[in-house]
Amino acid sequence: MKLICIGRNYAAHIEELENEKPSDPVIFLKPDTAILLKKQPFFIPDFSSNVHHEIEVLVKINRVGKHIDKKFAHKYYNQISVGIDFTARDLQSELKSKGLPWEKAKAFDGAAVVGNWIDKSEITDVNNLDFSLLKNDEEVQKGNTGLMLWKIDEIIEYVSKYFTLKIGDVIFTGTPAGVGKVDVNDKLKGFIGEQELFSVTVK
Repeated sequence: MKLICIGRNYAAHIEELENEKPSDPVIFLKPDTAILLKKQPFFIPDFSSNVHHEIEVLVKINRVGKHIDKKFAHKYYNQISVGIDFTARDLQSELKSKGLPWEKAKAFDGAAVVGNWIDKSEITDVNNLDFSLLKNDEEVQKGNTGLMLWKIDEIIEYVSKYFTLKIGDVIFTGTPAGVGKVDVNDKLKGFIGEQELFSVTVK
């Protein structure tokens, strides 16, 4: 399985990092080794002193697809969650300044938190979905999928032009504003609505 991540999908987040608004979705990948094992802490890697949390809505692909039309994209997932795209922001800035890929800053071991999955049938509208991240019981990120530049079905259509989607693949759909540094002993909790889907301690 693979983790397919969408960058710069919320206008406010683009502004907070002073990035350019893209004309197409920004795509990068994480390997399965990036997934943080359940009930394990996130260890800040020794190659970064500025790791940021980025909460995102996730969808899990449930059938094989290629060149998927947007109108059929809803058939390719039936589970939704939230997770964290941990980012070594200092390393990412260095790589970007040199025009190099981001993988060292985004795809390192443990850099992807995947929350508990909920069935799509439990959600009234995937394009009007509130989600949030608490750090030490204080809300630090809050988003709604209605604010995405590219909605979930549009992302699936676009991504499937380039990559065959396979059963078990996970799409990270982008983070809203409010990303910030994590420190040792921080406790991070992710929610869809009022439902907690993950809890991670930083070490």
